[in-house]
Amino acid sequence: MSDAENKAEDLKGRAKEAAGSLTGNDDLKSEGKTDQASSSVKGKIDDAAGKAKDVAESAKDKLTGN
Repeated sequence: MSDAENKAEDLKGRAKEAAGSLTGNDDLKSEGKTDQASSSVKGKIDDAAGKAKDVAESAKDKLTGN
């Protein structure tokens, strides 16, 4: 998932949470919080994957002498 998609999911979650708060709909509020948490986790996974890829490429370069 791209950074833009994660931000969009986070914003969607914030909107749902706000709408749930305004209308007293606890289910919608909870769904919004879940969307935000999901976006955060996906972002952290993407960051970790990117760092792992960088480390692997660096190790490959050192092994091949590049």
